[in-house]
Amino acid sequence: MNEPDIPAALPPTHPAALHARADRATPASVRVAGVVSMLTVCGIGWAAGLDELLTSAGFRAWQTITVAVLVQALPFLLLGTLVSGAVNAFVPAHVFGRMLPRNPALAVPVASAAGVVLPGCECASVPVAGSLIRRGVTPAAAFAFLLSAPAINPVVLVSTAVAFPGAPEMVAARLVASLATAALMGWLWLRFGRAKWLRMPARHSGHAPGNSRWEEFRTGFQHDFLHAGGFLVLGAMAAATFNVTVPRSVLDTFADSPWLSVLFLAALAIVLAVCSEADAFLAASLTGFSPTARLAFMVVGPMVDLKLIALQAGTFGRAFAWRFSAATAVVAVACTALTGWWLL
Repeated sequence: MNEPDIPAALPPTHPAALHARADRATPASVRVAGVVSMLTVCGIGWAAGLDELLTSAGFRAWQTITVAVLVQALPFLLLGTLVSGAVNAFVPAHVFGRMLPRNPALAVPVASAAGVVLPGCECASVPVAGSLIRRGVTPAAAFAFLLSAPAINPVVLVSTAVAFPGAPEMVAARLVASLATAALMGWLWLRFGRAKWLRMPARHSGHAPGNSRWEEFRTGFQHDFLHAGGFLVLGAMAAATFNVTVPRSVLDTFADSPWLSVLFLAALAIVLAVCSEADAFLAASLTGFSPTARLAFMVVGPMVDLKLIALQAGTFGRAFAWRFSAATAVVAVACTALTGWWLL
């Protein structure tokens, strides 16, 4: 093959000349250049004291928390993408139309109650909700399911009962507040949501002509898991950064105020990004806060946290994620306050 010629009239820095030189580069030379660049960066970092940072106690704590969040969430993300792939490949689209009422306003509470059937956390609900929308379910109902599934499934309710022994009212309050938040958010999206805010991944649904169902399942699972997994890592890193940088003494500052404590634990749930199967035990350990504040931690966390925002942004787009997450946080705090006043 002839090598591309570089016109003599072109200066060495002209884009055409640079492109021609890149075309003549062999794969071996590219690999060598990459290795040299990596070693150079590592050398600069080492000279700047990066080795001390990587071996410091703070970085090790950050690393441990990041891995802990990922270890908690990945099994449920795997479950969610398996369910998403199976729905996409094996379940005909007309099935969902028969399961939910045709009236979208009635489909929202039914979808909220259906969240009890998926024993997973918020990481699992996002790909499943995306698959439901691709299969023809109205987005309002899919989003209600997305919010309720990680908050009212049997695993979460049982873990809450274990974390708060002798306090069945806490389990009931979590169920009521979570269902109310999910249904209200579905109705709000039905009334105020805009299609232009929602960006679905460019992936065809199952049952493509000429493809086997198992091939469709494999393709859908691989796409959803890799796509959502990257955003999960970003969310876990952000949660770990907060854990390391914010001192524990800040907790005591807000515990004495009934209203500030609710808002603070709601915000803490967002940044800590604890899996919904484990958050009740952390909430139970915050004994200096009121029961309503601890309820806010358990209601807001499964519906709005850093890793969930990242997952929603990757699946539905940033325009949707920020609007929907902000509205969900406000509605969840309001429902928590009313439920706590009523039941706690």
